[in-house]
Amino acid sequence: MAKAVRLADIGERLGVSTVTVSKALSGQKGVSEELRRRIIRLAKEMGYVKSMPEDKQEVKTSYTIGVVVAERYLQENQSFYWILYQEISKRAIGKNCFPMLEVISREAEDNREFPKVITEKKVDGLLILGAFSMEYVNHLFSDTGLPMLNLDTTNGWERCDCVVSNNLMGGYRMTNYLFELGHKRIGFVGTRLSTSSIDDRYLGFLKSLMEHGVERRDDWIIDDRSLDDGKIDRTKFVLPKDMPTAFFCNCDLSAALLITKLEDSGYRVPEDVSVVGFDNYVSDQFAGIGLTTYEIDTKEMADRAVHIIIHKCRNAAYTSGIFMLAGKFIERTSAKRVDQPVPFV
Repeated sequence: MAKAVRLADIGERLGVSTVTVSKALSGQKGVSEELRRRIIRLAKEMGYVKSMPEDKQEVKTSYTIGVVVAERYLQENQSFYWILYQEISKRAIGKNCFPMLEVISREAEDNREFPKVITEKKVDGLLILGAFSMEYVNHLFSDTGLPMLNLDTTNGWERCDCVVSNNLMGGYRMTNYLFELGHKRIGFVGTRLSTSSIDDRYLGFLKSLMEHGVERRDDWIIDDRSLDDGKIDRTKFVLPKDMPTAFFCNCDLSAALLITKLEDSGYRVPEDVSVVGFDNYVSDQFAGIGLTTYEIDTKEMADRAVHIIIHKCRNAAYTSGIFMLAGKFIERTSAKRVDQPVPFV
C-alpha cells in the first residue's frame, strides 16, 4: 500500500514550511497566489488526500521560535531588548519551546537578506523584536509562510499581529507629570520617524502640550540617533541655547546620556533641569540620581508574545490584531517641583 502523502512531504519538495502548505491548501492568508497555485498543483500531482488522523499528527506540542532583532538595538550590554529577549526565552522554555535568537546586521537589512533561521528552516514561527526598515519588513512577510508576530513595533501591522506597550499614553503620562511639577518649558529627546515607538511617545508628548495650552518649540526637540542606522549617538545631543526646565526622553538610555551631557555642560539634575525617561531598565546607572520613568511590563509583554506565536503555529488562521499593554509610572529623583516656573523668553 502506498504511503500517504503528508503536508511535510509537499513542503519539502517546494522548500517551504508545513505551515505554508497548510495555509495554501486551506485558503488562508499569508501565502502569495503564485506559491498557493504551485502548492495546490503539487499536492494533486502527489496524490495528497486530507484526512483527520493526519491533521492531528501534524499538530505539534513543542515549537522552535525564532527571534530576530537589529544589531543596532543591542549596542549596550543591558539594552532593553536584551532584557526582553531573556523574558521571552524563560517563557518559551517554560512552555516546552526553544527560542532561537538571530541578530540582523545593518548590511543584511539593507540587502534584504532573509534571516538564516528562515532560509535554513530552523523555526516554526518568528518574533520580530523592534523596528526594521519598511523595505525589510515587507521582505520578511513575502512568501515565507511562517507565523510572525511584531514585538514592540507596529511596522507592517496590517499584515502582522503586534504586541506593544501603550506608548502614546505613556508619553502623555510622563509629560503630564512634568506639568504637575510646575514645568511649562518642556523639551523632548528622540529622533522622530526612526521607530513607531518613538513617534507614539512623541505624539503623547504633543497631546499633553496641547491640553496645557503650551506651544511646541523646535529648538527643544533633540535628536538622539541617526535616521540612517538607528543607533543612539551621544554626539546627536545638541543642547539649545535657551534651555527648558525639563525633558521627557523617549527611552531610559537617551535619558542617561542626556543627564551626562547636562552635567558635562555645567547643569545639575534635577536642580537645574529635570529629566524623565521611558522603559525602566537603567534606573541605578547614576549614583544619587534615580530616573523617573514609565515602566514597560517586559514580563507580561514576553508572556503575551509567546502565547500568541504558539497559537499561530498551531493554527494558521489564528490572529490577535494589535495587543496593547499598559505601563506603570515609576517616580524617583530625577525631576523636581518648580514653584515659580521660568517664563517663556
